[in-house]
Formats: sequence, structure tokens, C-alpha cells
Amino acid sequence: MASAGLPRGLWGSLRSQFTPVACRSSIASPPTLRAFSSSSARSIRTNVSRPQQFRLPYFTPTSRSTFFYPSHHFTFPRFNTTAITSPPQIPRSLPIWLYGCSALVFGIVVIGGVTRLTESGLSIVEWQPFTGIIPPITNAEWEAEWEKYRVSPEGVMMNSQMDLHEFKKIFYMEWGHRVAGRALGLLFIIPTAYYLARYKLPRPIPAKLMLIGLGIGFQGFLGWWMVKSGLDQEIVETNAVPRVSQYRLAAHLSAALLLYLGMLSTAIGIQRDARLLKDPSLIPQLSLSSVKKFRGLVHTAGMMVFLTAVTGAFVAGLDAGLVYNEFPLMGGRLVPPTDELFDPRYAKSGSDSIWRNMLENPVTAQFDHRVLATTTFGLILTLPFIARKLPLKTTRRLATLTAAAAVTQVTLGISTLLYLVPIPLAAMHQAGSVVLLTCIMALGGSLRRPSRMLRHLRR
Repeated sequence: MASAGLPRGLWGSLRSQFTPVACRSSIASPPTLRAFSSSSARSIRTNVSRPQQFRLPYFTPTSRSTFFYPSHHFTFPRFNTTAITSPPQIPRSLPIWLYGCSALVFGIVVIGGVTRLTESGLSIVEWQPFTGIIPPITNAEWEAEWEKYRVSPEGVMMNSQMDLHEFKKIFYMEWGHRVAGRALGLLFIIPTAYYLARYKLPRPIPAKLMLIGLGIGFQGFLGWWMVKSGLDQEIVETNAVPRVSQYRLAAHLSAALLLYLGMLSTAIGIQRDARLLKDPSLIPQLSLSSVKKFRGLVHTAGMMVFLTAVTGAFVAGLDAGLVYNEFPLMGGRLVPPTDELFDPRYAKSGSDSIWRNMLENPVTAQFDHRVLATTTFGLILTLPFIARKLPLKTTRRLATLTAAAAVTQVTLGISTLLYLVPIPLAAMHQAGSVVLLTCIMALGGSLRRPSRMLRHLRR
């Protein structure tokens, strides 16, 4: 036959490429190349036009000839126009990282309180966000920094007899507070960028992280804005007390507490949704009327704790803890005289007497802080008794823990007042306010209803 002159391997390759699949079973023997007629070619083209798998031959050299054998099969993909979106992801490390950042904020708040109590906040008279990380090293650098402080209002009016060794103590206190703030910015912004780039987070979380990051930068600006108020030369001209503005101090503390609560609430919310995913039986309990009422009571207590902490900033900014160092009376009576509470000397016009005395009069500032603290304390003490009727065991325990934190905080506040604001007690009192806020947040988290993140976690 004519096909005898062709190598068997070459013929098998040609046959596999050009012979239709439907016709392979009906062909008993391979036809010769010369037997291909025009009609046969047309029929082959008609059959081959149907989609088939493409077989890629490989090259195998031998001693006699070169053969091509089909080895790999390729199926051309069909491109789907429908976009396949991956579900949002919440990494397990995210809430742990947020807890760590909130712990750092807690430490910064405590360091800031000690800085204020030791009167170290005005020791650095310049704000250098980048170059200020490195403190003075040589004697010439220390002399230059000390000279800047000596011409400031505090250096002229209060610490004119201070030597370089004493200046270094207050300098390092303020420097440590500022470096801790910069460290917080780096430890938050860099992981935030990683989480946003690496994971597809549910929609509320990226917005919260970016808002907290902006808040950290704004907090640094607020800190310098506060310090700048104590460096005004008008203080020397008016012979006033060289200290920062109580308004700016309250704004600085409020921003720090909001950052802390933002980080803490985000972490608690993520873990709470994960808990509800594992135990869905808790979800119907959260819709009970008794739970809803208790949730509203907890939110009210949390807002009152926050407001009490802000009024404490006015007490600290005005040194109001040094007047009426007794409790529960103020000058032998529950309410001090009216002419002391609403002193006309603090009013600049006829209509601002009330609010200026509340925010600028030390007597009124301490009285307001006492009233708010006592009211908040009484409200928190009722939480464990009301929580006993709830079916949530974790909520009952956290309500008791919150009441214990409130008792500790009130005890620290009264002791600080009676002992004329010693630094250790005053620092623990400020830290106690953050601990009480933490307990309130944990208690509110145990009552938190499912959020939109729970739907993503189910995937």
C-alpha cells in the first residue's frame, strides 16, 4: 500500500489530528494520503469545524527517525463575564491588635496625667513632630534647650531657680509623653494600611480604622495647641498663673478617651459577633424588653462616666482640687455659698455668668464634678441589682465588676481630695476613670446586638 512508505508514528499523529471523533470507530484501517479526494477533504473540514480538545505533540528523537506523539491536552477556557467577588474577611489578629493599641492609649493617658501633676508639660517649648524624637545629647544641646525654657512664662515666674539637672527630669517626662504618642501613630497606621491592603474587611471596619487614624493625628495637634496656651507671653504681662487652658486640656483628654473607646468598641464588636456566630441562642435573648431597658441604662451610665471625666479635666486645669479639701461638705455645708458658685468676677457680660463660672471658677468646677460623680456612682450601683433578672450570665458578672470599679474610683477621688492631691493618688484616680469606662464598654458589649459583620462571618 502507499502508506507503507510513511513512518507509523507520523501517520498516527496525522490521523489523531484530522480524523473526527465520531468517525474514528468506523475506520478499520488508515487510508493512504493519495486516496484523499476532494470530497473526503470537504467532509473532514465539515466535521473538524466542531469544537474539540487541542492536542499538543512533543518531539521525541530516535536513532531511525523523528516522531511526533500527542501528549498534552489543552481545553481553551470560556471567559465568564460575571465577576466573582470574594466575601469579606476579618482576620483573628485584628481585634487583638486593637486591644494592644487601646492599652497603649491607656498608658499615654496615665503618663499625660503624671506629666500634668509634676508640672512638666511646659518644659518643651517647641513642637517638632519628626526631629523632636531625639532628645538633647551633648551639653551644648542641653544648654540651648534649657535657655528656651528659662525665658518661657513658667521658667520666668515659677522655676527661675531651677538648675539643669532638675530641668532634665521634667523634660524627659514631657518627652516620653510625646514619643509615646508618636509610637501610637506608627503602631496604628502601618498595620491599618496592611489590613486594608491584605484583607477585604466588612464595610464598617475600614471607615472606623481610617477615622481612628485621623483622630490620632488630630490628637497630636490638640496636644501642641494645649501646650501653646501655657507659653503665651500674655501670662507674664498679666501676672497670671502659667498653666495650660482648661478648655484645651479638656479637649485633649476628651479626644484621647474617644480614641480609646473607638479602638475598644471596634475590637469588642468583632469578638461579640464571633461569639453570636458560635452561640446563636443568645440572639433571641437580646431582643427581650428587659434587656433593651437595661441596655439603655448602661448607655446612660457610660455617657455620665465620660462627662464626669471631662469635668475632672476642668478641675485639674483650674487646680480646683486644692480648694475645699473635705467631703461630703464644702465649707461646712453641702452646697457652698451662692456668691462663690456664681462669682460676678468671672463674667465678661451679663449673659455668660453661669457657664463661665461652671468652666472657669474653681469652686463651681469642683462642685459640678462632685455632683456628677455622686449621681453617676448611684446609677452604677443599681446595675448589679437590675442585672440579676436578666438571662445573660456574662452581663450579670460584668455589672458587678463595673460597680466594684465605681466604688474604687470614688474612693480614690475622695482620698485625692482629702490629701491635697498627691501625685500617686491623683494619677490612680485618672487611671481609674479609664478603667471604669472600660468596664462600661465591656458591659455594653455583652448586650450588643448582631451587626452587619455577623452576616459576613457566616460566609
